[in-house]
Amino acid sequence: MTTTYSILGCTGCGKAAVGRALAQRIGGQILSVDSMKVYRRMDIGTAKPTRDAQQQVPHFGLDLVEPSETFSVAQYLAHADDAIAQIREAGAIPLAVGGTNLYIQALCEGLFEGPGADPSLREQLRQQAESTGLAALHEELQRVDPVSAARIHPNDERRILRALEVFRQSGQPISALQTQWEAEKPARDVVRIGLRREKESQSRRINRRVKMMVERGLVDEVRALLDEPAGLSDVAGKAVGYAEFFPYFEGLCSLDDAIERVKINTRRLAKKQRTWQRRWQDVIWFDLADDESVEAIVERILAKVEFA
Repeated sequence: MTTTYSILGCTGCGKAAVGRALAQRIGGQILSVDSMKVYRRMDIGTAKPTRDAQQQVPHFGLDLVEPSETFSVAQYLAHADDAIAQIREAGAIPLAVGGTNLYIQALCEGLFEGPGADPSLREQLRQQAESTGLAALHEELQRVDPVSAARIHPNDERRILRALEVFRQSGQPISALQTQWEAEKPARDVVRIGLRREKESQSRRINRRVKMMVERGLVDEVRALLDEPAGLSDVAGKAVGYAEFFPYFEGLCSLDDAIERVKINTRRLAKKQRTWQRRWQDVIWFDLADDESVEAIVERILAKVEFA
């Protein structure tokens, strides 16, 4: 089993720049691990690498589907396996760079799918949430699956509905099924390398990045996507950096308010990513200083991790 090296961390920590510089040093190619970079024309708001950057280092996992289409974790894994095989066949080292934790976990530990989706049951649960409130469904989840209820936020409708859907279909808590899945041997050999910064430093970087995205034309990018006849899928339409501008185009808030909301939601996303990544015990962490150069970070990684 060949090894893939994952460069992970929360949004805005500098993964992409470090990944590219590392790839150039070790003869690597990059597999993007980002659930939004798979969408075409969602470039600025996802911090997708430029054409020049992609010419310097080959990238996989970008521009796979239209923004109107859905894209599952299973589809991503199929693409990732094919990409890793191509990278190895080219005599290069695969670097999986990105911060979508579900994709990272699926790469490292396999994919837990559970029972297939049941549209009629899902709609029934959605209507129940509207009539009785999401809190009532979360209380039901506490009764049938207290483990999942403890880790799913009471306002996280998608995960609450999925957990109840699995229980009603299978009669088993999704937490019990996931435990069985986690006990399986990992399907891939992945070395996880984590980059992290102090919270205040991370927040400053996020605020600067949002400002730069707006200067590069993010607002026009969102407007163009909304003008497409096919529209946006549910997933693409909820992407941080895009959804916050919808009220602005509807005349419900100012542009400054929309931009500030992007900053706030991006910082919240980083916090969620950080919390999830703390659970992984096998990550080789590198704490980054504000003034540390990309080259210095790469040197530290090379001194600690052996790439082959």
